Amino acid sequence: MSSLENSIDAKLRTILDPEVGLNIVDLGLVNRVSVKEGDIYIEMTLTSPGCPVGPLILEEVESTLKAEWPEYEVILSLVFDPPWSPERISQEGRKALQL
Repeated sequence: MSSLENSIDAKLRTILDPEVGLNIVDLGLVNRVSVKEGDIYIEMTLTSPGCPVGPLILEEVESTLKAEWPEYEVILSLVFDPPWSPERISQEGRKALQL
């Protein structure tokens, strides 16, 4: 990961899933972060396709990244393949959730 991609990852860790109370990276919702030619690409998923807070999370991702890096276009790609499962939660996330 580039230093900018690491900074983006760190910023994404400040965004919490309001239903779980865990950041979206440790929850396993962020699949990929990349930066190319002035664009920030985020590939992510939700815990389910009908997640009631999904639109809120996506809006927060976009607004948080645009506020930090206004010179970049933020491009979100929402995917459900592979589907999210609890196995995607990081070790840090498991500790925080006491799993």
